[in-house]
Amino acid sequence: MSSGKWDLFRNFARKTRKVKMKIGFDNEKYLRIQSEHIRERIAQFDGKLYLELGGKLFDDHHASRVLPGFKPDSKLRMLAQLRDSIEIVIVVSAEDIEKNKIRADLGITYDEDVLRLRDEFMNRNFMVGSVVITHYDGQRAADQFRHRLERLGIRSYIHYPIDGYPHNVELIASDEGFGKNDFVETERELVIVTAPGPGSGKMATCLSQLYNENKRGVRAGYAKFETFPVWNLPLKHPVNIAYEAATADLNDVNMIDPFHLEAYDKIAVNYNRDVEIFPVLNALFEGIYGENPYKSPTDMGVNMIGFCISDDEVCCQASRDEIIRRYYDATNKLADGADNENEVGKIRLLFNQAKITTAFRRTTTAAYEKKIESGHTAAAIELSDGTIITAKSSPLLGCSAALILNATKFLADIDHETKLIPQSLIEPVQKTKTEFLGAKNPRLHTDEVLVALSVLSPHDDNCRKALAQLPQLRDCQVHSTVMLSEVDRKIFKKLGCGLTCDPVRKK
Repeated sequence: MSSGKWDLFRNFARKTRKVKMKIGFDNEKYLRIQSEHIRERIAQFDGKLYLELGGKLFDDHHASRVLPGFKPDSKLRMLAQLRDSIEIVIVVSAEDIEKNKIRADLGITYDEDVLRLRDEFMNRNFMVGSVVITHYDGQRAADQFRHRLERLGIRSYIHYPIDGYPHNVELIASDEGFGKNDFVETERELVIVTAPGPGSGKMATCLSQLYNENKRGVRAGYAKFETFPVWNLPLKHPVNIAYEAATADLNDVNMIDPFHLEAYDKIAVNYNRDVEIFPVLNALFEGIYGENPYKSPTDMGVNMIGFCISDDEVCCQASRDEIIRRYYDATNKLADGADNENEVGKIRLLFNQAKITTAFRRTTTAAYEKKIESGHTAAAIELSDGTIITAKSSPLLGCSAALILNATKFLADIDHETKLIPQSLIEPVQKTKTEFLGAKNPRLHTDEVLVALSVLSPHDDNCRKALAQLPQLRDCQVHSTVMLSEVDRKIFKKLGCGLTCDPVRKK
């Protein structure tokens, strides 16, 4: 973009920049009505409710992306309103401990994550009562972990495998099934059962407690707290389609809850695993209580998020963007050698349901146009007011590093032609990278550009002003026509940007 065009564009954007990112979700309403609904569910039973907590609690970024206005820690903040009634039980599978199963997003084992979760909860003044080790069959690693918990003063309990679980209802709901498990001693009326990841045994732990509470004369309740799919939105609503895209690797499928439709003649959305397991749960409830308090898997849920959407179109737009983001994530993994063709194929089918293509993402189109115009790899960012900024690769800078400079200059009202980092500073860095560190790509990465700005900022007002704009990049959308390095991806993540990349490797 020429200097004259940049000035006109910048002056126009300065006048219109008062527009803030559109909000489609009423977070305060959610905090209020969700906690009220959980209290109502507790009251339906003998003042004791086991709440299976699915999904992310501390950092639900998927929800915040598809429901603009939803805070990543909203569920935690909501539960904080019930803090004095809550006791948390963390569940981990002995099989996962034995296999040293890793949480991909954190890079730590499940047993280490149990301790991390406990610390996270306790740092927020939640009561963590105990740890339940499920699927225990004498695994040595599980024994070692239990001894470690004992040394730390953490109560732990053992739950065992049950032959034929979950279909052998007669055995499961007996003293030789759930009756063999340790009874988890709890003090408070709302017991949150959570775990490091799926398959840990959260539901089985809840049901085992119901059986053993009932033997002790307490008619405790069970409920499930999962954010997606949103049961009171249409099946093909973009928010629900975005959930399918997010779980395409698990092959989850949203569907109409047939039990809810039969019981109430009303349509509700659930997903295949809950619908498939409901007949078994129905039989287990009947085995424990003699009757099932729920008529459908949707009845078991307590999610009120669908009632808090304040602008449906804003959430639809954000969800379509999320579907595309998930598609690029999947195609990037495929380009890196992952065996995930089915995941990519499923998301392509979801494109048809959502009636979109990748061109729906404005930054994708802008980056592609910049690439065609310049003949180089390019990147684009959409600022919170809708302004699009682009950049291309050069002999000195990668397109992502150039994009950060262009965006921060624009936000700081610095002339586009101003060079924040002099070539005399860039060239020595390039020499060190290629001659001494063996790098093939001499261009500066985003982290190197930010370090250079930081070094220059005490003596350069423009560099200082540019750095001050970095917080304004949070929640902005970015697209690159080339797969960025791990360093660049991490920088955009730390900046809070939603990054997508074409599945094209750097040459």
